[in-house]
Amino acid sequence: MPDIVEINDLRKAYADGFEALKGVTLKIKQGEILALLGPNGAGKTTLISTVCGITTATGGTVKVGGHDTITDYRAARGMIGLVPQEINLEPFEKVISTVRFSRGLFGKPKDDAALEKILRQLSLWDKRDSQIRALSGGMKRRVLIAKALAHEPRVLFLDEPTAGVDVELRRDMWEIVAGLKADGVTIILTTHYIEEAEAIADRIGVIAHGELLLVEDKNKLMARMGKKQLQVHLTKPIDAVPASLVSDALTLSEDGSTLIYTYDTRAERTGITKLLSDVAAAGLVLTDLETSQSSLEEIFVDLLKEDAA
Repeated sequence: MPDIVEINDLRKAYADGFEALKGVTLKIKQGEILALLGPNGAGKTTLISTVCGITTATGGTVKVGGHDTITDYRAARGMIGLVPQEINLEPFEKVISTVRFSRGLFGKPKDDAALEKILRQLSLWDKRDSQIRALSGGMKRRVLIAKALAHEPRVLFLDEPTAGVDVELRRDMWEIVAGLKADGVTIILTTHYIEEAEAIADRIGVIAHGELLLVEDKNKLMARMGKKQLQVHLTKPIDAVPASLVSDALTLSEDGSTLIYTYDTRAERTGITKLLSDVAAAGLVLTDLETSQSSLEEIFVDLLKEDAA
């Protein structure tokens, strides 16, 4: 698929010398879901705001659909939808009116059928004549998404879209995201819910201190950096790992009933066969074996630790 967003050496510095973005370069393919992970203050929102034209860059270029966001800003921004973190809506406006207004801002012709489809997708159709102030926080979040989709963008930015919403609404939102992807919409999201990124993203980007630490296919990243563990459950607890089994890769659980062996699935030899032989030779009897793969959250935390080192 072609690249629909091209970010080249993007920089954002403030008058006091603080650099929010330090030469970010990133290409995003049409129809993919990219999750940007990073701690608070990492530069996620600044990056999105700069691409969307809310913040002015101090260096670098951004193209959306081949349109430069500075020299051809109308065409570029017409392709972008943004769901911001903060809920900032006119409280006395009706749902249908505020969504209709957003469509008109981008010069799109009136199309109530298209707006009805969006509102129904977001379970807002029954609330179309309600004032914004009468809606719950979760419903207001849905209105933000409806506004972002009103002009039929090809690139959708979601900045912490499920922050503070309940589990059911979060699940509904990700179903909507999956539907948009199926329609060819490119989605870039920031989230603190790493399990969501793990579940729906095609690629993962990790940003810290205004720099991209990596951008990689989710599955390849987890295969490359994810560690696997073998848990050897013993019939009787032990006080310490026998001297014949002492290894940096082997630890004992707190209750002494499980040996935990960490290994790399990419290595030529995992060492599991020798471990089990050594366990038997040490006179230990096992009751069960269990393996587990490190999660994206663990990989993310490890990357940030490496960056801080």
